Amino acid sequence: MDLRESGMSDWDLVSCAQAGDMDAFAELVRRYQGPVVQFCYRMTGSTQDAEEIAQDSFVRVYGHLRRLKPRAKFSTFLFGVARNLTLNSLRDAKRRGRGVTEPLDTVSYAVQDDAMRPDRSARQHEIELLVERAMALLSPEHREILVLREVNGMDYDAIAAVLSCRKGTVKSRLARAREQLRTQVLGLGGELP
Repeated sequence: MDLRESGMSDWDLVSCAQAGDMDAFAELVRRYQGPVVQFCYRMTGSTQDAEEIAQDSFVRVYGHLRRLKPRAKFSTFLFGVARNLTLNSLRDAKRRGRGVTEPLDTVSYAVQDDAMRPDRSARQHEIELLVERAMALLSPEHREILVLREVNGMDYDAIAAVLSCRKGTVKSRLARAREQLRTQVLGLGGELP
């Protein structure tokens, strides 16, 4: 059976992987590799670090596979692991005196409309670069909550589970993060509507 077309839930795939079906675990990796790498990249600013942390996240999940139980969404558990590993990496890099290893503006995840006029496309690119630079200036706490909500589209409950805090804390932290991003964008010479 082709697992991509099976419509199996994440926890069904975990159950199959627990029974020894490595194709089921590979399907989980396929489903979440892109979003996890993107989350890690937006936190670290390094494609190489993001890919390593994402790989480590899946290795950790695989190592705990036998103990996983469907208490929450699988993605919540996975992003929690990725978050912890990312924060450890950022802390270790800071201790070693190494900051972001690659400018944040070297990779863009925006979808371009082929019919977009060149001037609009150039302006869109400028805005993306400005937002990426502003994101890099935020604290990891503010960056992670913006990425989880605005990039990954997680709801407040899922973010609260990933961050191990209350929903009200998520809302207030998100409001502060948005305000800090706004301040950074303006400080970098950007304009807001």
